[in-house]
Amino acid sequence: MDSSTYLDMELLRFTTAGSVDDGKSTLIGRLLYDSKAIFQDQLEAIERASIKKGEEHVNLALLTDGLRAEREQGITIDVAYRYFHTPKRKFIIADTPGHIQYTRNMVTGASTANAAVILVDARHGVIEQTIRHAYIASLLRIPHVIVCVNKMDLVAFAEETFNRIQKQFMDFSANLDIQDVRFIPISALLGDNVVDRSKSMDWYQGPTLMYLLENLYISNDNNLLDARFPVQYVIRPQITAFHDYRGYGGRVASGTFRVGDKVKVLPSGFSSTIKQIDFGAESIESASAPQSVTMVLDDDLDLSRGGMIVPIENGVSQSQDIDVMVCWLGEKPMQIGGKYALKHTTNDLRCLVKDVKYKVNINTLEKDYDDKSIGLNDIACLSLRTTKPLFFDSYRKNRITGSLIIIDEATNITVGAGMIQ
Repeated sequence: MDSSTYLDMELLRFTTAGSVDDGKSTLIGRLLYDSKAIFQDQLEAIERASIKKGEEHVNLALLTDGLRAEREQGITIDVAYRYFHTPKRKFIIADTPGHIQYTRNMVTGASTANAAVILVDARHGVIEQTIRHAYIASLLRIPHVIVCVNKMDLVAFAEETFNRIQKQFMDFSANLDIQDVRFIPISALLGDNVVDRSKSMDWYQGPTLMYLLENLYISNDNNLLDARFPVQYVIRPQITAFHDYRGYGGRVASGTFRVGDKVKVLPSGFSSTIKQIDFGAESIESASAPQSVTMVLDDDLDLSRGGMIVPIENGVSQSQDIDVMVCWLGEKPMQIGGKYALKHTTNDLRCLVKDVKYKVNINTLEKDYDDKSIGLNDIACLSLRTTKPLFFDSYRKNRITGSLIIIDEATNITVGAGMIQ
């Protein structure tokens, strides 16, 4: 495959989640092995290790066990990313730990995912951690959820077991906001329905996991309607020939901008027209998410880093008071009345935590309106007051302009990941 073909390939990001011993490492190993995404020396190394351990099959979990061992020893790799590609698509896997104490890690790894692959052990069915992982997928608005019922070889490939687990999952997930749920019965150990179809489950007529990952329609996952351009940098070349050039550099967060569009700039609220869009050394007629471009406007307006360009007829919300669903990432508990730094798109500002509206019991999904204590891995709805207005959409509408991070000013550590309600 030549480099230009590789660069043009569509990228799918997906996260894997499952309880301990659900077979997550084996599944990732199987995907890499059966899609020919590992080197011959890696394969030979795990074959030797498997023989040494006296195992009947090649232990594909060893492909990711090195990273997992580092993670469990407290080394900084807490979300392991794997990269591979097939002739159809490029993939990034975010392999996140399944324990409750790693809730923040799953939130981090899944925040940019197009799909979540949730493993369920066929012997145990839906358990608390399954509910937790599905809730986080719903909270993060991951567009596609693929439930892999693994270890079907240990329940004699029984169709009724698969159907029962499918019903269990659908019964509780009806209360969650998940757009697209698929179910696949698999055996990661034997390779059934991972890349190749299973001969032992001819009752299942759906796609294999790899076929589904290669063919999921993800073009509509991003917001294509609401054009948003957070300004990152004002470009004023120090060259005589370009002395009157004033461009606004940044990445299109969503939607499409075209030369000639009437736009409004924030925070001033003044309007103008897009005169030119520069992409590298060339001028282009339109720019769509997630392109990084420079925009030139007809008018010389007061606009700098942290500002935003939006269509006149389709603006964003503006407020200093916002409600945010937050996963607390900090070791130190959150303080009501505490002041924190806040980063939203290219905007850096400060905020005050006014109140905890409710805390989510992540095992039962119930809202607790009385418990105001927020510590590591807790998920809660907070009321924040910012030092200047934010220009935002709800996270439900736009994952880019609806998300923010909260930072401890004293240590500069990110302590919260937030989704604006």
